[in-house]
Formats: sequence, structure tokens, C-alpha cells
Amino acid sequence: QVQLQESGPGLVKPSQTLSLTCTISGGSITTNEVYWSWIRQPPGKGLEWMGSIYSSGNTYYSPSLKSRSSISRDTSKNQITLQLRSVTPEDTAVYFCTSLSGNWGQGTQVTVSS
Repeated sequence: QVQLQESGPGLVKPSQTLSLTCTISGGSITTNEVYWSWIRQPPGKGLEWMGSIYSSGNTYYSPSLKSRSSISRDTSKNQITLQLRSVTPEDTAVYFCTSLSGNWGQGTQVTVSS
């Protein structure tokens, strides 16, 4: 029943901020899971955990991305959002939102290019 859907721009220019939204249906972002996460997969590479937001609202980030990342939530809309600042072509990837219990969205392709 729980489904996750990522949305956002497919193309972002270098130095800009990437904003992605994960909409959860069939569940609550505050009661169904301990935390929700953003994970990405660059082309030809493995999965990379970016960060998580917990039911308490606390956030944790990958050390390599914490200086550029922000995760927030909107409980009224049942959404979690990701902002990744100062993007470069190395940020080109498929971005997923996931839950602790193993639910994944379909992923959304983001290309960073001028």
C-alpha cells in the first residue's frame, strides 16, 4: 500500500540547487517509518546514501555531502524534500527516496549539465 514517488527537474545547471520531492501515499512520514532516506546512483556506479530524516525530524547526512545537503519534510502533504546545493556534473544520477522497511520509489533521473 505504501508507495513513494520522486519528482523534480530532470535537468539542472552547474552551481544551481537541485530540489527533489518524495511524495508518500498509503502511509505517514511521521508514524510508518523510523526514517526516510535519499539514495542516488550515478551512471556506472553503485548506490550512494545521501541522508535521512527521522520521525523526530532530525536529519543525518553523508559526510561527503553534508555541506551541500538539506532534507526537510511537510507532514501535511506527506512529503520529504531534498536540496543539493552547488551541483556539478558529478551529481548526475538517478535519485531515489526510500524507507527503513525497504520501500523504494521508481527513482528520478537528474542530469547536471550546462
